[in-house]
Amino acid sequence: MSELGTGNATPDNGSSGDTPSGEPATSADFTGPQESVQDRELRETLGTGLGTAQEHLQQNGGFFPFGVTLSNDGELRVLLVTPGEPDEDGEVDAGKMLDDLHELLRQGRDEFRAAAIISDVSLPEHGSDGIHGAAEHRDGSVGAAIIPYIPGAEGFVFQAMEPDTHEPSIWVDESYLG
Repeated sequence: MSELGTGNATPDNGSSGDTPSGEPATSADFTGPQESVQDRELRETLGTGLGTAQEHLQQNGGFFPFGVTLSNDGELRVLLVTPGEPDEDGEVDAGKMLDDLHELLRQGRDEFRAAAIISDVSLPEHGSDGIHGAAEHRDGSVGAAIIPYIPGAEGFVFQAMEPDTHEPSIWVDESYLG
């Protein structure tokens, strides 16, 4: 698990779910007034990734880092990388997997409009773990969120989704930024 500081995160409001209704995150949770096409695409990509991670946690008890892309034809796709061999403690190098995802996304960026990377992180300030999602659009817009979670009697309990900061890492050269 990566450790993540959440300088812009808001305090937990004590809800038992990751949204005010307690339902898993969806792309609608990021909706704002007069949303642009790029903002909608970014929101849908990030929301799909966060929701997928929640499902994997509930079904499998964890997940490896993965990506979500919005292709040029408007299709959302999940991108997986193969984990390396576990170390002597049985741990997989999630940092290497994240590096591999970033590299694959940079190499294939001409094939999609938006991308997100989702990972399991440690949130020391919450005393819990969390799902971190960071998304980018080819127009240069970015978005990120964290969903803290704790193990419960019947699976995981997801706390309120919190905004986070993110710097572009996929479309970072002059040819893509307007």
